[in-house]
Amino acid sequence: MHKKGVYEKYIKRPQDFICGTCGFIVLSPVMLITAILVRTKLGSPIIFKQERPGLDGKVFKLYKFRTMTDQKDENGNLLPDEVRLTKFGKMLRSTSLDELPELINIIKGDMAVVGPRPLLVSYLPLYNEHQARRHEVRPGFTGYAQVHGRNSITWEDKFDKDVYYVDRISFLMDWSIIFQTIKTVVKKEGITSNSSVTMEAFTGTKNNQKK
Repeated sequence: MHKKGVYEKYIKRPQDFICGTCGFIVLSPVMLITAILVRTKLGSPIIFKQERPGLDGKVFKLYKFRTMTDQKDENGNLLPDEVRLTKFGKMLRSTSLDELPELINIIKGDMAVVGPRPLLVSYLPLYNEHQARRHEVRPGFTGYAQVHGRNSITWEDKFDKDVYYVDRISFLMDWSIIFQTIKTVVKKEGITSNSSVTMEAFTGTKNNQKK
């Protein structure tokens, strides 16, 4: 069971609020330009909203810039991700510009600057007991798994790293991850998986193995 230390109890949330607010103010010109380009190249809505599980699995609405078109086949079904993800969309993802609206989620308290990334609500019943521990803390804009492989590692490795973070949250660890994130984004490391332009869907751990 996760036990909060002094940093997590009294410092982390205020620090997140300050960082989120300052980031929103400083990056607002970048967000405005990005919004205009998204509207021009991909259409509307500019902001992609999706329900994601947060602290203790409580669902909230995540905000991101859209990176895909709404192209459909003759039957009205959306085309595969690799078709709808344009060159511009790939650029947004590789630079993490698509995630800037999540600063609003940080300010609101849905998210933290650092924590396990918020995934799909449909994954909730697929986690084993160990993996579900990732929801013992607020999800993050970036996280330990994001600077140690991002989308190039398996789901199981990613969840192991999430839980590793949950058990070791500290001021120094958070800021280490923040600086490593900047390095990862600049180098564009681990953006895609080894077999897909986006991370393959999580379908559960084989045999539902528990750590």
